[in-house]
Formats: sequence, C-alpha cells, structure tokens
Amino acid sequence: QVQLVESGGGLVQPGGSLRLSCAASGSFSSLYAMDWYRQAPGKERELVAHISSGGSSTNYADSVKGRFTISRDNAKNMVYLEMNSLKPEDTAVYLCHAARWSSDYWGQGTQVTVSS
Repeated sequence: QVQLVESGGGLVQPGGSLRLSCAASGSFSSLYAMDWYRQAPGKERELVAHISSGGSSTNYADSVKGRFTISRDNAKNMVYLEMNSLKPEDTAVYLCHAARWSSDYWGQGTQVTVSS
C-alpha cells in the first residue's frame, strides 16, 4: 500500500501563488509516475499535471500551462505543484495520485480557494 498526504492549500487572492506538497510513504518508490488532479464542486475530476517516474517528462492541462510547475524529489518521496498567477477558476480540491502498472493510489486532497 501507498499513502499520499497533500498539504499547502489555502485561501489566496487572484494573481497569487501557492505551493502544494504531496508526501508519499508505505510501499512507494521512485518508479511511480505522479499526477496532480483537481475537482471543483459540480465538475468532473481534471488532470492538472503529470510527472514521469524519473522526473524527466512532464505534461500539463492547457488551462494551467505556463502557470503551474510539477516537480518531484525522489530522495524525499515528495511531489510538488508550484502554482502561480492563480485565478478564481483554479479553485478546487487538489489531489495527489500515484500510478505504476495496475496499481494506483489517491490522497485525500487539499483545498485551494482563489478569491478576493
């Protein structure tokens, strides 16, 4: 089993920044690809950013390209999402996801609210 715990969410004004963290434990290893998803009230869960197991490949949703950056520190079993130029439409619960072969795991999520 893999445990994922997100942190770093909160209330921020439009144009502001936040850095989300995801701490992985249990049987986690650097072989897991990692993602950040988000889910806003009444909307489907959306893939925000993906990073490969080695960290050499990243992908982003069009809505966050140029504003968000995903990274990982395999020595610390940590994954991060740096979010800049935040907009009200970025408001959602952000969830960390780990996947390898047929196994995948989810964290509980952290709330991000962008409002003035």
